[in-house]
Amino acid sequence: MSGPALRQLHAHRAIHEGGLSGAVTKTEELIKHLREGETEAADLAADDLLSYWQTRIISHADAEEEGFYLEVANKKPELQETITKLTRDHDLLRVIVKDIEELREKEGLSPAVLQKFYALQIVNEIHSRDEERYLFNENE
Repeated sequence: MSGPALRQLHAHRAIHEGGLSGAVTKTEELIKHLREGETEAADLAADDLLSYWQTRIISHADAEEEGFYLEVANKKPELQETITKLTRDHDLLRVIVKDIEELREKEGLSPAVLQKFYALQIVNEIHSRDEERYLFNENE
């Protein structure tokens, strides 16, 4: 069973907004270090950003799949296809995070890695908007 924050639109939206805001801020810090030629600080910022995606965003996705989505599917079986699509969004986030890890091993902090960090933001933003629209009643 999921916690109350996952079942209430305002609380769930706050989790989404806080998560994305933190990712944007951390990405901006990474870019700042790169622009200033601070290679070591940029690499540490990339580590921190990657960890943030794993521990904040992906862990939220895991919690949704393990509780909230199951509850919604039980209450509203007609939303199963939507839940499958939202789960696919989570899978895309996981794939991109894995790609970042692999690219950093091969290339270090390359332009491709930065593009993937931005891709995470875009997928997450669209996913959160869709999840809030489709799984919650507008009057919540």
